[in-house]
Parts: sequence; C-alpha cells; structure tokens
Amino acid sequence: MILSHLQSSSRYESLHPLFKQAFDYIKANDLSKVEPGRIELDGANLFINVVDTQLSTPDVIKLEVHRKYIDIHVPLTQTETIAYKHISALGESEAPFNEQDDYALYADNEVCKTIVTPGEFLIVYPEDAHAPLIGNGAQRKLIVKVLMPEFL
Repeated sequence: MILSHLQSSSRYESLHPLFKQAFDYIKANDLSKVEPGRIELDGANLFINVVDTQLSTPDVIKLEVHRKYIDIHVPLTQTETIAYKHISALGESEAPFNEQDDYALYADNEVCKTIVTPGEFLIVYPEDAHAPLIGNGAQRKLIVKVLMPEFL
C-alpha cells in the first residue's frame, strides 16, 4: 500500500506504466463535478469509477481483495477511513472468488486502519485486502482501476 498526496504522485508513477496517465487525468480534471460512472482512459486496462456513496461503520464493511487490478482510492469530498490487512493473514472468504468482477470478500475484525483525506490517494495492490468507505455521511470518491502489468 502507498498513501500519499496527489502533489507527490510523480514519486510513484514509475511503479506502473499506467500510473502517470491516471494521475495526470485526475489532476487535470475537476471530477467532483462530473456525473457518477465509469471514465475509461485505456479500456479495461485503466479506468476510473466516480462514485457517490454513503460511508458506513466498520462493523458492516468487508475486506475485499483483487487479483488483476490495483485500486487507487481518491476521496473527493471528505475524509475516509480504509481498513486493511495483508492477504496472507486472511481466513476463508465469504464466497468463491468472483473472477468476472475480480474480487472476494472477507470478514475480519483484526485490521489496521488508515485515514485518507481529500487531496490524498491510497494505492492498494492485490496483496492488500482493504475495506474502504468507513466513516459518516455522504462521500464522492474516485476508485481508479489499474490492470496489473502481467495482464496488460
């Protein structure tokens, strides 16, 4: 996982061939004013989900994991807490891995948490089980989906 500020994104752009494109787009556009939905930057290789949602208490949030995609979480309207745990420390998933939508969910109360504020981003790799959307109130955020290099 990487937590940083959008102003520092250039430090991390060399970690993936599509990171620079994603960060350049986010910094060049006011995504707080666009309709919620999917913005494709490079088809299924790189896209942004603009979501308006309600934040929830930690007891209803499930840890999620992905195999093919890296997530970049970018809160736009308020601070968000994201729980996390390394995938090697997880128990059994609640259901078989959903290959089509690239996720599995896990219930686990023994987690670490980090706070992500507007202007920051959190990069989570497939080994980072994560539970976003913890907090109170409405939230607009970006979830950037970046295909892992081995699947490009």
